[in-house]
Amino acid sequence: MSCIGVVDTTFARVDMGSVAVEELKNLLPHAVVKRITVPGIKNTVWGALRLIKDGCDAVIVLGWVGPTQVDKYSYLATSIGLIQLQIATGALVLDVTVHEEEGGGDEKKLKEIAIDRARKHAWNLAQLLTEGLEKYAGKGLRQGYPHAGEIL
Repeated sequence: MSCIGVVDTTFARVDMGSVAVEELKNLLPHAVVKRITVPGIKNTVWGALRLIKDGCDAVIVLGWVGPTQVDKYSYLATSIGLIQLQIATGALVLDVTVHEEEGGGDEKKLKEIAIDRARKHAWNLAQLLTEGLEKYAGKGLRQGYPHAGEIL
C-alpha cells in the first residue's frame, strides 16, 4: 500500500488540499493519504519533507502565489527547494501552483482554475504512481484550463 502526501497552505484562497485529497482517495482507494497544511508557500518544502519522512512515497504540493514581485521570488525559492527535496529523497514531489493573477481579477474564474488544477494534478500523480503518463505525451493536456489538444 502506498502513502501519498498532500501539502497545502492557509495563504491559498481556495481549499485545494481537500480537492486533491478527495480526488486521490477516489483514484487510489487503497493508498493512505496524509495531509499537512502550512502557513505559506515557503513552508511547503518543510511540509513535504515531513510527509516523506512519515512514509509517503510521493507528495503533491499545492501552493498559492500572490500577485507581487516578492511573491514571485518566494515561489522561485520554494520551487528550487522542492526540486532539491526530490533529488535528496528520491520521492516524487509534484509542485502545483496557482498564481493569483491567472484569474484576471475574476475570483470565480480563479477558483475554477485552482480546483481544476488540483484535481488534474492529483490525477497526474495517480498516473505517475500506477500506469505512467507515456500514452498522454504530446496530447496538450492542461491543468487549470481546458486541454489544448495535440497538433495534428
